[in-house]
Amino acid sequence: MDLPALIPLVLVVLYLISSIKILAEYERGVIFRLGRVLSAPKGPGVVLVFAPLDRIARISLRIETMEVPAQDVVTRDNVTLKVNAVIYFRIVDPIKAIIEVANYLYATSQLAQTTLRSVLGEVELDELLSQREKLNVRLQSVLDQHTGPWGMKVTMVEVKQVDLPESMIRAIARQAEAERERRAKIIHAEGEVGAAANLEKAAEMMARQPIAIQLRYLQTLVEIGTEKNTTVVFPLPMDILSNLSKLLEKSSREA
Repeated sequence: MDLPALIPLVLVVLYLISSIKILAEYERGVIFRLGRVLSAPKGPGVVLVFAPLDRIARISLRIETMEVPAQDVVTRDNVTLKVNAVIYFRIVDPIKAIIEVANYLYATSQLAQTTLRSVLGEVELDELLSQREKLNVRLQSVLDQHTGPWGMKVTMVEVKQVDLPESMIRAIARQAEAERERRAKIIHAEGEVGAAANLEKAAEMMARQPIAIQLRYLQTLVEIGTEKNTTVVFPLPMDILSNLSKLLEKSSREA
């Protein structure tokens, strides 16, 4: 076979080799033939793309991670703060992801920023700090509803960080300190109530056995002596004072 007849054969072989495309397991290829998309995406494996009649657009089916930049959010109780988040999504319909939106990554990023500001702007600061899981589910629902027509599925949305102003941080710290003091006072009052009830029972028992108070005095003196204090406090029974006052009153009347 002469060389001029071999050149077309070589060109055909090179064209067929260049038409072979290999798609990974997580990839799908959307084929446009003469400008019209084929009914089903191709892949994974070996795919033939006959240029210039065909054009292929590769789409990954793996979960994509997108970080939403920090957004200035004004809550319902007029507190200004910065909030950022992270979104996890994947492509479930490659054809829609190519045809319905020009750049699904950019469109999802812009939609996530506006949704984050609008959803968090409807709640108060306490709800944002304490009910973050509920807000994550709400953000996921809103984003999934809007990105569904683009062939996407939002699997998870997480609010990463909430940056509060310094004045608000100090106010929250004072509020937490006041709450701890309130609980401490309540616990102390409950302890006083319990102690008063026990003292009442002890007084009733000692009233039935008057010698018990004397034994208690001696026990107190023993405890003071073990501490080696220079000052000794000796408890004086109240009944002695009452008897003494009665004697003084009686003597004054007789005088």
